[in-house]
Amino acid sequence: MQDPQPDFQPRPGLAEEIAPGLRRVLAPNPSPMTFRGTNTYLLGTRGIAVIDPGPDEPAHLQAILDALEPGQQITHILVTHAHLDHSPLARDLARRTGAPVLGFGPAEAGRSAVTQKLAAEGLVGGGEGVDTRFEPDVTLADGDTVAGDGWTVEALHTPGHMANHLSFAWGDVLFSGDLVMGWATSLVSPPDGDLTAFMASLERLQERQWSLFHAGHGAPVTAPADRLETLLSHRRGRETAILESLAQAPATARSLAERIYTEVPPALLPAATRNVLAHLIDLTSKSRVSPVGELSAEAVFRAI
Repeated sequence: MQDPQPDFQPRPGLAEEIAPGLRRVLAPNPSPMTFRGTNTYLLGTRGIAVIDPGPDEPAHLQAILDALEPGQQITHILVTHAHLDHSPLARDLARRTGAPVLGFGPAEAGRSAVTQKLAAEGLVGGGEGVDTRFEPDVTLADGDTVAGDGWTVEALHTPGHMANHLSFAWGDVLFSGDLVMGWATSLVSPPDGDLTAFMASLERLQERQWSLFHAGHGAPVTAPADRLETLLSHRRGRETAILESLAQAPATARSLAERIYTEVPPALLPAATRNVLAHLIDLTSKSRVSPVGELSAEAVFRAI
């Protein structure tokens, strides 16, 4: 598989200044789902906000602490969402620094009625894994602002990749978590992922003018408007492919993924299947398709 960002080669554990008052520390957790690893951001010059502390990895905790310069202290810990590659280190970092952890809520916060029902019936998520122990000290609602020593960010509830996903606006720069990345499209894995919410979040971001997105993984997104339109077009194209395939014959999410995601390596087919399932749930809510029997991950779907 071709490297999508060959020029993005940060060294794990090294704090790199990427803008005045902003540094990035890459966590040592590369994988097919996390690319080079999780980007942890340090915002500020004296009182520091850590955005997405990352996985439960002692070396990364030490790298964040080592990045502090004389006169600096961590005052806020902001978490975009409760996946195992973004949030678990928050609690240890809070214990070491006394800084509060801020987020939308626990892992299941923000789920729609449909995804709540699927979760109650036993559907579990895939992908990076859910941090079921995540619990912020301070919950942030959509539109809340957090101010520190020389910086202010606005919390935007941007569900889709995960129900409790927040993005953080710093002027016209957005810390976009896993909602928008440049190296790949986001995984939407029900019940934690919700394609209906994902599309709405992307469309909402289109309503504002952005200069740059700092993503949870990979290099900065330097043309945010173009990237948002590309992601929306990509999902609409997948929807069309699913509907065309179901017009030929009923199928499961797995069989549809095998037909449609012909370019993905076999190891990523389960993730592709979850993406297809997310589309099928969305299309069911729009009365475009219908499961034969109960809605579930294994259901056979037919076009209406």
